[in-house]
Amino acid sequence: MTSPTKAEGSGSAVALDPELDATSEVAEGPKKLEGRSPGQLMWQRFRRDRTGMFCAGVVIFYFVIALCAPLLTSISGTDPYTLYGQDPTYADKPILDDFGLPLGYFGGMSADHWFGVEPQYGRDLFAMLVYGMRTSLFMALGVSVLLTVTGVIIGLIGGYFAGRTDYWLGRITDFFLSFPSQLFFIAFMPVVTSFFVDPQEETPTYFRALAILIVLWVLGWMGMARLVRSVVLALREREFIEAAKVSGASPGRIIRKEVLPNIVTPVLVQFTYQLPSTILTIAFLSFAGVGFVEPTPDWGRLFAAGAQYTQQDAAFIFFPGVALVIFVLCFNLLGDSVRDAFDPKSGR
Repeated sequence: MTSPTKAEGSGSAVALDPELDATSEVAEGPKKLEGRSPGQLMWQRFRRDRTGMFCAGVVIFYFVIALCAPLLTSISGTDPYTLYGQDPTYADKPILDDFGLPLGYFGGMSADHWFGVEPQYGRDLFAMLVYGMRTSLFMALGVSVLLTVTGVIIGLIGGYFAGRTDYWLGRITDFFLSFPSQLFFIAFMPVVTSFFVDPQEETPTYFRALAILIVLWVLGWMGMARLVRSVVLALREREFIEAAKVSGASPGRIIRKEVLPNIVTPVLVQFTYQLPSTILTIAFLSFAGVGFVEPTPDWGRLFAAGAQYTQQDAAFIFFPGVALVIFVLCFNLLGDSVRDAFDPKSGR
């Protein structure tokens, strides 16, 4: 049977024989199918989550603001340390009344002071906030990294080797969990600073930062360690771990090549919850007077000052409060989105 070369009612030549298409496919060769890694699948699911993408953008924006704090304050023409309400240099531009309260609307907002000024002293709130974010965010990031690394190492050792090793590491973990963390922070911070610094001398800011980091690190790794231990205990009984042992692989190689890639998901999700919690803890220490003190800008110190000015100038606490709520909320929502992106059954 001869295949027609022209379509009916048309003057153009059209190939109607399906064998021609099959021949052309054979000539071109079969199409190559490319697989996707778990990371690529996770990223594909995460990109479809609008809430997660928005929250990730907000979190990145906060870190960029904190990193660029000196640039932003140079643009605004202010700094977090100058007492604009008491410095005679700025006497031609009064910003406080006779009672020490900001002049103008909403805490003294103006072209010179974008978020207003602090009562009694006249320090610029915008400069204090961006520098306070810089202090809190990078301190919390350093503490969270230390907590994660320590918890992963202890959890891996206890979960993989089990037996007596797991027993003693578990007892050490239980010992540290027995401390009431918030009360211990308040009681232990002055002890650490007074042990190394003469009480008659002012404690350096870098030493306070180091003391906070050490205290939060020593008393905060247990949750991550228990999470990793539970995951590793389940993994060590899986067939691919047994196959690696039979093949003669060393424990170090098994942990590095087989176990670690399978605990990335819970560790990353836990980290996204750990960082905002650490920020709140650092803010609590400064609010209680055992963290950062004058004149170091800090989120918690802004809340401590705002508590004193609430009745006189309620606007002072508005911008620091809104900034902290937005950051903590977005980071927690980001953690939920990361968890759902790693879970193939989430349907996102």
